[in-house]
Amino acid sequence: MSSTSGKQIRNLPAVDKLLRAEELSDAIQELGREVVREAARDTLARLRREILRGNDNLQRELQTLQFQNELCLEIATLAESRSAQSLVPVFNLTGTVIHTNLGRAALPESAIDAVGRVSRQAINLEYDLTQGGRGDRDSHVEDLICELTGAEAATVVNNNAAAVVLVLTTLAVGRDVLISRGEMVEIGGSFRIPEVMGSAGCHLKEVGATNRTHLADYEGAIDDDTALLMKVHTSNYEIMGFANSVAESEIADVAHSHGLPFVVDLGSGTLINLTRFGLPREPTVEDSLLQGVDLVTFSGDKLLGGPQAGVVAGNKELIARLKRNPLKRALRVDKMTLAALSSVLQLYRNPSTLSRDLPILRDLARDIKEIAAVAEQILPCVKQYVADQAEVEVSSCKSQIGSGALPVDLIESIALKITPRSLTGADRQLKDLALKFRKLPVPVLGRLHDGSLYLDLRCLREPERFCQQLSD
Repeated sequence: MSSTSGKQIRNLPAVDKLLRAEELSDAIQELGREVVREAARDTLARLRREILRGNDNLQRELQTLQFQNELCLEIATLAESRSAQSLVPVFNLTGTVIHTNLGRAALPESAIDAVGRVSRQAINLEYDLTQGGRGDRDSHVEDLICELTGAEAATVVNNNAAAVVLVLTTLAVGRDVLISRGEMVEIGGSFRIPEVMGSAGCHLKEVGATNRTHLADYEGAIDDDTALLMKVHTSNYEIMGFANSVAESEIADVAHSHGLPFVVDLGSGTLINLTRFGLPREPTVEDSLLQGVDLVTFSGDKLLGGPQAGVVAGNKELIARLKRNPLKRALRVDKMTLAALSSVLQLYRNPSTLSRDLPILRDLARDIKEIAAVAEQILPCVKQYVADQAEVEVSSCKSQIGSGALPVDLIESIALKITPRSLTGADRQLKDLALKFRKLPVPVLGRLHDGSLYLDLRCLREPERFCQQLSD
């Protein structure tokens, strides 16, 4: 280290001196003294490294009268960034309504209020107010689930994968589970049904072929090692052409004739017939139970429109066994999830107002004319925002439901199509445009397709707020 560098390092202000500076008083009051202290230490450490590297620009900065002011600003900015929430709201204009990476279903206001109420104080989470003793946390939603699905009993865990694991570890450890080869699906995050079964300690036994499975395939595969028969709803793909699958009622008859339970994993299972809202039909939980299925597993945060949760509904005796499994405690949900789920389930008791009160259904069933009106409203401000970089036009497009629900069924929608003006380096320009929108105070996420950035407006409910940040 040169004598000049050593002198410059010694001349850097001490941490305690910086903490007494007027420029940092607001940051200390808002963020706390320790947070600002750590930011100051790290900033000074960076400066020492820069001095030792012989950074000429820094050496000139050290000689200016404004150096301490600039240093305090850097420290305050660093402290603020470290205190900021990493989870932030975004505008989901990707065209995928139930987007796993963006938190899936938005909760209705009634559910948000319910979460706030139970968060502020002690509640009767596992306390029976009538008996004056310990209760069952599932009781806050179980009756509602049974009412809406026709199930005898139900239990709730933290997601649908956990629901499947709980069923398998309770009913099939060390034994065989029969499932059609065409249902060996992979869900989000490379989470595969065979691996789920392996982690649950049971043995997967495939029946049939990839595209065709017959009832005789199930009958021929049952032996003394068989624990249960299972059907997985292929929610994220569909086999077309020369294909065959067996009706749930037929599999149920075969399973019951051998004294075995039949389990169906519906994935993003819904509680209502979606066709009444102009959407494609998706099998409901009630449909499966009426076909003789013993247990149905499904998600709470997909088509149901609630918080992340996994539900198991069906046979009372089997549900009781699931609740006695020690793993149930590890997979249980907290008071906020139960409050939100209960509130959402209450909405289903009045189907006539569901498309108004449930955000996910409101977006899925949104009228195309309403979306077109939003497009015309925001078109001028988007044009101005990218005026020097791209052309903007209103374009028809297709939205998808997402999270594995109805994978081949798309919904008519309207988008703003943003295309770089120059063909030179178009790919780079397109990525820069997408980044420009993601860097907004409320990041805007679209999708890149065929040389353009598409902002699908199906889920845009705050066009004024959207446009305001483009002009700020």
